[in-house]
Amino acid sequence: MNKQKRIEIFTRLRDANPNPTTELNYSSPFELLIAVILSAQATDVGVNKATDRLFPVANTPEAILALGVDGLKEYIKTIGLFNSKAENVIKTCRILIEKHGSQVPESREDLEALPGVGRKTANVVLNTAFGHMAMAVDTHIFRVSNRTGIAPGKNVLEVEQRLMRLVPKEFLLDAHHWLILHGRYTCTARKPRCGACIIEDLCEFRQKRDYL
Repeated sequence: MNKQKRIEIFTRLRDANPNPTTELNYSSPFELLIAVILSAQATDVGVNKATDRLFPVANTPEAILALGVDGLKEYIKTIGLFNSKAENVIKTCRILIEKHGSQVPESREDLEALPGVGRKTANVVLNTAFGHMAMAVDTHIFRVSNRTGIAPGKNVLEVEQRLMRLVPKEFLLDAHHWLILHGRYTCTARKPRCGACIIEDLCEFRQKRDYL
């Protein structure tokens, strides 16, 4: 795919959704961090149902730490892997209090040192909470990047690095949100909605005709 095509793709995505953001509910970097930790192998809708109950009661490291693992589980038990997630969140809260003055750090190294935080989670926080140019490649972005030809790669790191290099800079800050939403609602895994896609004529998906 050439540069002009990428510019046109992201221009259309921007025109359709000028101010994209995460579908996770949050009102602070800390709430976003916790929500993203909880979202691993879970839906944003499911996480929001849990955090809509949790955050009014506890939305600081101190308050969640005071709940303890068992207390936290009561709020997040509807989310997959809630046992291990509760332990990771409590450990993360303790580290934030002891090492970061109860603030979410704004560096990849410090974020990835937190329990339950990998590269993808760190990228979400850096991009969405702090406005860094970062690309959190999940299954949706991986699929869309490969299927459309925007930035094909064999693994998530390769796709991330190619997107960071190939997405025109004016679109880079919001590109991760556009691609996730496109994969979630249009370029779906089993049956992509090619006939309803605003970038269908630019996409290089070889089986596209089967879905038009």
